[in-house]
Amino acid sequence: MNILMIVTSHEDFGSSGRKTGLWLEELAAPYYRFKEAGADITLASPLGGQPPVDPASLGDDFQSDDTRRFTDDSEAQDLLANTKPLSSLKADGFDAVFYPGGHGPLYDLTDDVHSLALLRSFNADQRPIGTVCHGVTALIKATDANDAPIVEGREITGFTDSEEAAAGATEIVPFSVEQELVKAGAIFKSANDWADYSIRDGHIVTGQNPGSSDSTARLLLDALKA
Repeated sequence: MNILMIVTSHEDFGSSGRKTGLWLEELAAPYYRFKEAGADITLASPLGGQPPVDPASLGDDFQSDDTRRFTDDSEAQDLLANTKPLSSLKADGFDAVFYPGGHGPLYDLTDDVHSLALLRSFNADQRPIGTVCHGVTALIKATDANDAPIVEGREITGFTDSEEAAAGATEIVPFSVEQELVKAGAIFKSANDWADYSIRDGHIVTGQNPGSSDSTARLLLDALKA
């Protein structure tokens, strides 16, 4: 079982002066659920190499057993420091793909041509596609062989407008994930702010927020068994 995990290479949070990147919990929890299931994991990013980690996700309030384990795991740290450039990868050989979030993906994974090509291939074969939180931005412009949005008519979740407001980021983000998914034809579903909420609709699995990382990863593994 080979799983591709795609993270952001972007670190500047708009013009706010704040830094962003990937959200550690959203990488760490799925990484270990996949590892524990016996998967081989490849980490990739648009630029390759060491991706930025959102400094806020390293704060004490956002640490978990998985994040602490990841921080102390030399193998995991080496993988993260040497992500493969997306341009070097093809979907062949991977059984599933998963996109962790953080605000970084809004800036480089929404329109990345290599990511969109990979998603078209995964979708064509109905191989599981998973995202959590802002990672779902990678699906907004993804299309099938007929150029129809792959989220059209599907139940999809992701970071909500109300959560964005609670995070003080509404005026910083380049667009609303929730609203853009609806424009693409998704049936946007959500639970209360910060609730653990994940959905599987066919081969596409999505999670609402960082606290949904574990459950989203488990749903992806269920999809792999289907």
